[in-house]
Amino acid sequence: MTLKTFLITLTLIGASFAAYGETMKPETFSNRPETRWRFFTDGVMGGVSSGQVSFHAEGRQHYARLTGSVSTKNRGGFIQMQRSLDVPPEGAEGVRIVMRGNNEDYFIHLRSRTMLLPWQYYQARFHASADWVEVKLPFSAFKPSGGLLRSKPRAKDVKSIAVVAYGKDFQAAVDVKEIGFY
Repeated sequence: MTLKTFLITLTLIGASFAAYGETMKPETFSNRPETRWRFFTDGVMGGVSSGQVSFHAEGRQHYARLTGSVSTKNRGGFIQMQRSLDVPPEGAEGVRIVMRGNNEDYFIHLRSRTMLLPWQYYQARFHASADWVEVKLPFSAFKPSGGLLRSKPRAKDVKSIAVVAYGKDFQAAVDVKEIGFY
């Protein structure tokens, strides 16, 4: 093998690892997470839920906090923090989240490149206890929001991920230290 062939091979291997790392690296909410995450509520469809997402650092630990009042009035019922993905998590088997909360159930919503309507998503439930806990949600745990979707999401099609307080009247409070794909 010539030096030139060796260097080209190293470059290709490095590019492959870089692409894999970009796709699979978990979000740790350091380095300006406010530029990647957005907050929105059911107000986009006439609901009255309210809240916010904020970002915190305690020593070396960074996390996002989703808080607010979820109301089912006016056919509403959600608040969420959402991030678009530049690169789909090809090869992933599910979502991994490290979080804590107020002993309520929350959801991960995934949107796919194949979805046409803004109210379509895949959803999986998790419980947020008072202590930091890691939860892995396989793609098979995600249920489609309607009958026109595949039975489970495909990693190669995922275009966004969201942490959602949804479906009932309650005070939401969930901290997320890490979220990504496995």
